[in-house]
Amino acid sequence: MTESANSFDGKEFVRTLTSSPGVYRMFDARGELLYVGKAGNLKKRVGSYFLKPRLEPRIMSMIGQIARMETTLTRTEGEALLLEAQLIKSLKPRYNILLRDDKSYPYIYLSEGEGGKGQDSPFPQVNDYPRMAFHRGAKAGKGKYFGPFPSAWAVRESLNHMQKIFLVRQCEDSYFRNRSRPCLQYQIGRCSAPCVGLIDKGEYQESARHAAMFLDGKSDAVIGELVGAMETASRTLEFEKAAKLRDQVSTLKRLLAKNYVQGASADLDAIACRIAGGVACVSVMYFRNGVNLGSRDFFPKLPHDAEVADVLTSFIAQYYVDKPVPRELLVEQALPDAELLAQAFTEQAGHEVAIKHSVRAERARFLELAAKNAEAALAARLASNETQRERFESLRDLLGLDEVPRRLECFDISHTMGEATVASCVVYGPEGPIKAQYRRYNIAGIEPGDDYAAMRQALERRFRRAAPANESEGGEPEAAEPANLPDILLIDGGKGQVKQALDVLEDLAINDVLVVGVAKGVERRAGHETLILGASGKTLWPGPESPALHLVQSVRDEAHRFAITGHRKQRQKARDTSKLEDITGIGAKRRAALLRHFGGLPGVVNAGIEEIAKVKGMSRELAEKIYALFHG
Repeated sequence: MTESANSFDGKEFVRTLTSSPGVYRMFDARGELLYVGKAGNLKKRVGSYFLKPRLEPRIMSMIGQIARMETTLTRTEGEALLLEAQLIKSLKPRYNILLRDDKSYPYIYLSEGEGGKGQDSPFPQVNDYPRMAFHRGAKAGKGKYFGPFPSAWAVRESLNHMQKIFLVRQCEDSYFRNRSRPCLQYQIGRCSAPCVGLIDKGEYQESARHAAMFLDGKSDAVIGELVGAMETASRTLEFEKAAKLRDQVSTLKRLLAKNYVQGASADLDAIACRIAGGVACVSVMYFRNGVNLGSRDFFPKLPHDAEVADVLTSFIAQYYVDKPVPRELLVEQALPDAELLAQAFTEQAGHEVAIKHSVRAERARFLELAAKNAEAALAARLASNETQRERFESLRDLLGLDEVPRRLECFDISHTMGEATVASCVVYGPEGPIKAQYRRYNIAGIEPGDDYAAMRQALERRFRRAAPANESEGGEPEAAEPANLPDILLIDGGKGQVKQALDVLEDLAINDVLVVGVAKGVERRAGHETLILGASGKTLWPGPESPALHLVQSVRDEAHRFAITGHRKQRQKARDTSKLEDITGIGAKRRAALLRHFGGLPGVVNAGIEEIAKVKGMSRELAEKIYALFHG
């Protein structure tokens, strides 16, 4: 049960704690998480917040908001550290250093196959010939995942090498099943054409195994096996096979020689951090199997008094808690929890992990490069922030506001001749787009093509839950809609669309939101837009040189992009579904079974009659109708 912040007795709470290792969590009176911390001794660590006479102002502010605390015991301090990192990543407490790592990492995926053409088919079975492909997202498919890689470029470069050296297919299973002759990849020497049986199953699987070994960092073992096979082929007078193996070994050695970085071990990450202007940048350089895979920059959210060592410790704990950990992590300075982190990661990874700060020779050069990357990326981010700040200040001056606006929302409508109407809402602050609060609204129940009605419906759905009347009833706004109101509401349109917004806000008794219409100029040229100010109807022409107009344009363009992307998805979904609905006998269940079996409409389009007929609930007659629908 939540207490008020004033009634929380920290000293009494500390008396109930044990000296075991664990994790503690602090909550405010609204139940929002303030802070997550770990401790080797919970009683001693939590007591330091309430028993010390003097604390930093930031810590005092946090303690003053505490209404409730919870603890979780762990067996070791290392377990507590990993649990702390997991909770910080998932719950995003206000006072912790947060790794804003919202992009899934790319992997190389080696499949195990998802079914073939049927046991009686004279053609090769797809599950006998694994495919290697780029993968990002949930690891739902059966098979092996290699990575994560720092960038999509690194994955594609590696896949390019796999094609040239091992000739492993990268085509979709549906494409593989429907080949009757080799494709272009075979013609240019990048695939062995297993789809039409131009390679023996055992030989292909051996190539796929070697490709997997190479990606696992076992290049020496791969070369050794290939050299052995080449010598065997020579002894048995299979000179053509021996020549192919010789060329394969030669290509592998050239590749390794070209990309090998002197001094890099099989697994090594060099990590550097720079802080300036309240912004931190952590740059990571990745080395695997002696090859530099590139770098990636991160900008964690941090309190104003954070030190480099604190940022690096939090970053390493959060970043590697759910990713494969290399054998060496290089950092520029000693970290307070380095030994504990190394021990926890060693247990998690199943191999020894070392965190080193005092390094020489090539490793010192790697750290120097990572530091230069961090400095350059931080400078670019600060320059970008400065530009954004200037634009917001310019918008304040243009609109005659007392303060710089903290939140902009922009609405746009997209449809094709009234079909699949979608409204978008994008959100911007002084730091840039707030993508977690973007919203799309699928518009229904209006006359097709009525943009005014579409705008009104979207605005009502957005602001109804934030209206004062709803809050007075004791109900909180639904999670799908942010309760905080924008300072400026941008509407992509002229006076008619602005009136819709003003009417909605008036009906909901929402005040203090400035509505600004963004109307295209006479010649519809960028930079010549007219701004229409709310109920006054006053018009402004900032001109193409105005930083304020540059901000408005970027927000408007983002709203348009977000709307049209959603519209295209809705339109395609409707058209895809309607094609199958046109066939008599294909109801919702059979349609769902088809799409599920083939992984979507493209799979159905590429499937043959025999394949379609094997789907549960399908007869050959229906299969022929479906095939005819897409193939004429």
